[in-house]
Amino acid sequence: MCIKLNPFTVALNNALTDKGPGQPEIETLLGAKGRQIPQLFAAADRARRRGVGDTVHLRAIIEFSNHCRKNCLYCGLRRDNKTLPRYRLPVEEIMDAAGRAAGLGYRTVVLQSGEDPYFSAADIARLVEQIKARHDLAVTLSLGERRREAYRIWREAGADRYLLKQETSDPALFGYLKPDDSLQERLQCLWWLRELGYQTGSGNMVGLPGQTTATLARDIALMRELDVEMAGIGPFLPHQDTPLRDTAPGKLEATLVTLAVARLCLPRAHLPATTALSTLAPQGHSLALGCGANVIMPNLTPSRVRDKYLIYPQKADIGDDPVQAKKDIEALLAGLARPPATDYGHARKIPSGRN
Repeated sequence: MCIKLNPFTVALNNALTDKGPGQPEIETLLGAKGRQIPQLFAAADRARRRGVGDTVHLRAIIEFSNHCRKNCLYCGLRRDNKTLPRYRLPVEEIMDAAGRAAGLGYRTVVLQSGEDPYFSAADIARLVEQIKARHDLAVTLSLGERRREAYRIWREAGADRYLLKQETSDPALFGYLKPDDSLQERLQCLWWLRELGYQTGSGNMVGLPGQTTATLARDIALMRELDVEMAGIGPFLPHQDTPLRDTAPGKLEATLVTLAVARLCLPRAHLPATTALSTLAPQGHSLALGCGANVIMPNLTPSRVRDKYLIYPQKADIGDDPVQAKKDIEALLAGLARPPATDYGHARKIPSGRN
C-alpha cells in the first residue's frame, strides 16, 4: 500500500537533500502552519548544525553616520526625515569603538552607515587599513550602493565582507519602497561585490506592504542564486517619521518561518538573530538561534549617538554597557548550549586562514 505524503512533508524532505528545495517547495515551506512549524524549525536547526556548527559568531556593529542621501519609505534615516538629529563620528571615535570590540574578544567589526557621500572612498579605505593594522579583526562594511571602483579600493584596503540587503526581490515593490533606486542597480552592486572577492551578505524584510508568499520565496531563491555568505532576515517595523508609519509590522512567526526556510536553502551561510527580531519580541535572539541563526551582532556605537541611528523605532540593543552586554550574550548562549565562536567567522567555503 502506497502512503501519500502531504505536500509540506515532501517539500521538507526535499529541502534536506543536497539539491535543496525548488521555488514551489520554498513557497510550501513558507506556508507552514500549526504542527508543521516545530517540524520546520527542528529541520532548520539540524541543517544549521551540519552546515555551520553550534558556535555563534559575535560581530560588533559601529554605526558611524546616520546621514543618508536616499529616501526609502520605511527607513528612519531617510533624507526627508527632518526630525532626526544627524551625526558623523570622528575617525578617532570609530577607532576607539573598534579597539573596544577587539578588547572584548570580538573577531569582526561591522562599519555601518547611511549612504553618506561625506566619506570618500579613500576615507573609508584609510579607516579599514587602520583597523586592520591595529587590531586582529575581520572588517565588514555596510555602506549601501557605491561605484565598483569604491568597492575595489575598500577590498584592496583589507575589507573582508560587505552587507547590502536586497530587501525584496519584487522590482515593483522595491521601486515603491526605494523611489530613487532600482532592484537592477542593487543587484549589480551585489554581483560586483562577488566579483571582487568579498564575502557578501544580503537579506530581506518580512511583512512589507504588498509582499506575498511568492515574493518571499523569490527573495530566498535570489539569495541562493547570489550564493551569499550571510543573509539577514528581519521583520518590517514601521517608523513614525516615515510614509509607512501606519503600516502594520511584520509578524514574529512569519519572520521565524522565513529564517528557517532560508537556513534550509543556505545551509553554509551565516544567518544573524537580528536586532529587529528582538525589537519585535524580547526573546527574539533565542528564538532565532533555535531555528537556524548562528550570529549575534552587538552594538558598540557610542551611547551618546546610538539613539539617533534608528532605521526603525525602539531598537532593542542588548545593552549600553559593552562589557555587560558581552556577559549577557555569553549567558544567553550558555543557556542554549551554544558556545561563542573564537574564529573570524569566515564562510566555510572561504579558506579558514584568510583575513
